[in-house]
Amino acid sequence: MAGAERGGGGVGVPENREHLFKVLVIGELGVGKTSIIKRYVHQLFSQHYRATIGVDFALKVLNWDTRTLVRLQLWDIAGQERFGNMTRVYYKEAVGAFVVFDVTRGSTFEAVSKWKHDLDSKVVLPNGSPIPTILLANKCDQKKDSSQNPSPSQMNQFCKEGGFAGWFETSAKDNINIDEAARFLVENILANLKAFPNEDNDVDKLKLGLDPLKAESKSQCC
Repeated sequence: MAGAERGGGGVGVPENREHLFKVLVIGELGVGKTSIIKRYVHQLFSQHYRATIGVDFALKVLNWDTRTLVRLQLWDIAGQERFGNMTRVYYKEAVGAFVVFDVTRGSTFEAVSKWKHDLDSKVVLPNGSPIPTILLANKCDQKKDSSQNPSPSQMNQFCKEGGFAGWFETSAKDNINIDEAARFLVENILANLKAFPNEDNDVDKLKLGLDPLKAESKSQCC
């Protein structure tokens, strides 16, 4: 929770903390991963993003509370990458993730479990537990594929059984629940950080190291 970094103030306890958290955004091709990131980071929306090739990056800075600055390094991973061999490299050192599906295409929901399994098999917390993962039912502003989309109660059960920390209906177009979902994920990440302190999460020690995986900036591709 937001209060996780508050308090203290004793001898040797720094007054301010900065964290850099690597967060993955994964899911099938065309579910709106890039649109969600663009809306969250830049408050922009376009109908015309091209498909991501490989991986792309964005940075969101949050003044979490009076003592805590959080930098989210968002990794926008191409929908077809689940079939490649690079996801282990992309997932390395991630501390949280969004899995996205498109409510207008039931097939993208069917792929959610495969993405979650791939994620859990390649990155874990220091205690061996899965990293906190939020399921995003995106494009909720459009008509749902009712034949294949689960009800809210079914979604709750699906998330419980699948190990998701929670789920949100989102719309990058109408800016629905994007900030709320991100805040919920950060709350989970901070709670884990308190339970399993890891110095590598401090911004002064975690290097971005993006050079080997350089990708073209999508800000030029609207």
